[in-house]
Amino acid sequence: MRQLARSTLGCFAALLLAWVAFAASARAADDVRIQEEIWALPLPLPMFAYLARPIGDGPFPLVIMNHGVSLNPIDRSFFPLVEFRDAAQWFARRGYLVVAPVGTGYGAAAIDIPERAVYGPFFSKIGRCGNPNFRDAGLAVAKTDLAIIDYLAAEKRIIPRDVIVVGQSAGGWASIALSSLNPPQVKAIITFAAGRGGRVGGRPNNNCAPDRLVEATADFGRTSRVPMLWIYIENDTFFGPALSKRMHAAFTTAGGRAEYHLMPPFGDEGHFFIGSKDAIPLWSPLVTKFLDTQK
Repeated sequence: MRQLARSTLGCFAALLLAWVAFAASARAADDVRIQEEIWALPLPLPMFAYLARPIGDGPFPLVIMNHGVSLNPIDRSFFPLVEFRDAAQWFARRGYLVVAPVGTGYGAAAIDIPERAVYGPFFSKIGRCGNPNFRDAGLAVAKTDLAIIDYLAAEKRIIPRDVIVVGQSAGGWASIALSSLNPPQVKAIITFAAGRGGRVGGRPNNNCAPDRLVEATADFGRTSRVPMLWIYIENDTFFGPALSKRMHAAFTTAGGRAEYHLMPPFGDEGHFFIGSKDAIPLWSPLVTKFLDTQK
């Protein structure tokens, strides 16, 4: 019994020391000075982007952060220019140049004309729910990520082959699509609440075509070999635990590499987990551990 008690205390002490070391490292990183910028990226289809990076000339490792979508063009016109600011700053304080692009057809890409509105091209349409094209919608945004990487590499702003891609919701789905292309510059991908076709008609846990979504996930998994971390939240009413577990099983069975984590309920709606500053202490240990294994 005494031996068991000593063993238990030893394990507890080791865990406590590990947590203290992690907390000290996090505090040190949080003291790093960063700067924020808004760029107009001169891509084949120009777009605005929020940047956060350490002070200095670089080059830096790159993080691209892909946002979600709205299928309503009026809603897209009100999309914020700065998305995931707190999460972006967390990465920037750890040495990354973070680019959070605003997709074409969103926010400032909307042009108001009297009596009608003309919006920039929107490439994330999935079509009708009866026959959704989840695959091409994801790949369209993935190809934008590749254009951003090429541009920043040509500008010598980033370290080649040291790119992390992070995505939320449809942005996470695009990140899964990107993994199927295995771009050599991308060493890891992290997704939060990834998927498409959630909350049809505004109803919770009502996916457009869940079986088709799982099939498309398996299709990406057949060629994907990029290490991935998938984070979902129990009270996500867009892509709940049952669906996200089916997606993960299909992806990994097909050959994809993805570590799956289901987080406890967060707030009233877990789908927007990464957008909250209060969520950073919850996901950052997982992300730190995952990225440490990719070095």
